[in-house]
Amino acid sequence: MRLISGNDYVKFMTEQVVTYIDLPSEERKKRKVKQKNPPATYSSRWLGILPFALKTIWKKAE
Repeated sequence: MRLISGNDYVKFMTEQVVTYIDLPSEERKKRKVKQKNPPATYSSRWLGILPFALKTIWKKAE
């Protein structure tokens, strides 16, 4: 793991903020909506509630 110095971190954060501000407002809104609604996991999307129920039962049995 590489540690980042304070100067490098400030530079990185400044670049991120500037690129975000340069985006059109429509693109920012799309990103915000996408982050609020993360895609469903593979197991729940294809198999429904069954994997969740089995995982819960398995954790309780431990």
